[in-house]
Amino acid sequence: MLFVFLLKGIAVGFVIALPVGPVGVLCVRRTIFEGRWSGFLSGLGAASADTVFGMIAGFGLTVVADLLFKYQDWLRAGGGIFLIYLGVTALMKGGERTKASDESAESLFRAYASTFVLTITNPVTILAFLGIFAAVGFTGAEATIGRAGMLVAGVLLGSLVWWLGLALGTGLCRKSFREIHLVWLNRISGTLLALSGAGLIISLLYDRLT
Repeated sequence: MLFVFLLKGIAVGFVIALPVGPVGVLCVRRTIFEGRWSGFLSGLGAASADTVFGMIAGFGLTVVADLLFKYQDWLRAGGGIFLIYLGVTALMKGGERTKASDESAESLFRAYASTFVLTITNPVTILAFLGIFAAVGFTGAEATIGRAGMLVAGVLLGSLVWWLGLALGTGLCRKSFREIHLVWLNRISGTLLALSGAGLIISLLYDRLT
């Protein structure tokens, strides 16, 4: 029975990670410019944050959830500003790639930490987990600690499957990009990231003023 909840968690984690948003853009961009490890660790940061949300929903950590919801406006504002910064930084770059020898532990950690922070600034994901967990039968008598643990472990595995596949798949065509393609990739990805950040800020201001 526990194995069934692990499988359900894997499906949930994959579905949560699947939509292509700013983190997906970052993962693809970093894989192309900085290598597979940078792209995968960017995905791992998002998967870790999703797992935290899964733990809050699965184990009923309402105190933590209430704290995140209390400061969600500040978190959204911080996430929006960070996205704008990442977008502008990408727009200012040319078509140069990072050499494999330049992939230090510090740069890889920054790749992980940046997407973790971006994902954790959206606590509304907790509500998505609550809804999906209820849809897969994790309610009432089914909601035991052991089953919650297996469900959350599955969320991490499912999310990792998606991000690993995205990084490896993108890495396969990494060398086929020429310099002019990389320049345009920076322009497009930078614009998408900056617009995503601006959209967050605008939606926050709209919510506060209405």
